[in-house]
Amino acid sequence: MSRPWKHPKTNVYWLRKRVPEALRAIVGKREEKRSLGTRDPAEAKRRLLPALSELETKWKNLQAGPQTLSEQEAHKLARPIHDQWIERHRANPSSQTFWDVELGARLWAAPAPIDFSRPLLENLTSGFDKDSLRITELKEWCRGIADQVLTAQGLIVDEVGRLRLAKAVSAAIQRASMSLTQLAQGEVVTEIDGSFRSTSDFGQSGGLLSSPAPIPFDALVDQWAAEKRPTEKTLYEWRRVFRQLKIFLGHDDATQVKPANLIAWKSALVAAGLRSKTIKDAKLAPVRAVLRWAVDNGRLPTNPAARVGIDVKVKPGESKRSYTDEEAILLLKASMEESNPILRWVPWLCAYSGARVAEICQLRAEDIFQIDDIWCLRITPEAGPLKTSSSERAVPIHSAVIDQGF
Repeated sequence: MSRPWKHPKTNVYWLRKRVPEALRAIVGKREEKRSLGTRDPAEAKRRLLPALSELETKWKNLQAGPQTLSEQEAHKLARPIHDQWIERHRANPSSQTFWDVELGARLWAAPAPIDFSRPLLENLTSGFDKDSLRITELKEWCRGIADQVLTAQGLIVDEVGRLRLAKAVSAAIQRASMSLTQLAQGEVVTEIDGSFRSTSDFGQSGGLLSSPAPIPFDALVDQWAAEKRPTEKTLYEWRRVFRQLKIFLGHDDATQVKPANLIAWKSALVAAGLRSKTIKDAKLAPVRAVLRWAVDNGRLPTNPAARVGIDVKVKPGESKRSYTDEEAILLLKASMEESNPILRWVPWLCAYSGARVAEICQLRAEDIFQIDDIWCLRITPEAGPLKTSSSERAVPIHSAVIDQGF
């Protein structure tokens, strides 16, 4: 029988259980560990059994292998998402602007049939939906949430089951969002027998709780960038990270972000197969830096990402390696058959200069010049962003590249 394990540094109790040998190849580790979120030994024991039950269910699902989901099973899996959406926005229901109930009602509707008796242009214009892009985004978000649910449950399902779960997620969010709309109008949503119903009686609740004005992620990044003046590439990448976080959270209000939200996001990234170093440096670091700036400048009271981290341990065979001679020959020979100048020359210039791919791809004609009859590449910020200030340099072009006809 597993017992709560007390972490020697934090004194927080954890669940630790050895992964069955038959599942180690699927799970990817020998031991499952998860925090019980308490330093109280009695509370840790109380939380252990539900956590163990959830873990055993996950392993049982993994052992079952690929399967499908019925619509009933999909809606059962999506039920907690409905409740979480209600609880997340219950205090300030009008702040829920991510999910549009009008779009949600026709998210999975079949496209209108084409009337071949009408002219082609008329068919094209009549079938155009100005909301199609947003509908696609919401459908992809539902599929992403469905994948997270499947990962957490250890379920391996076919595409039919995955689609059913995505539709069940959208139905759960739709119902919850409609309830929040009623809450925003002063009605009360009470839970009876596991389902929500509305009532016009406001009761003794005393009204909705107040909260700070929402701060959109984009606005926060803009303010940070105006002061820090990052490179264009950095700003692009960091904006993309916050868009990914927005999709995961279902909102883009920095005042609503909690450490638990970011821990859940980190877990989802790990489950998606991202390397620990990528999660640490390319995902968590940008969020932590922008939110820290927000705290320093009075935009937020605390930084929810301050203590959210991830261990970066490189196992043998996981570290970056160079090309073998055989691989380099194969790649360079293949490029010689290309007519596209990018595919033809970028591999050769990278191989014989040691320059970064981005540095080579942004070269201009005027960046090829001679120094004492030696042809060189000029790596300069005038051509595009460089990783560091010391990256600006001149690199001699190797004779092997010139012999190829560059």
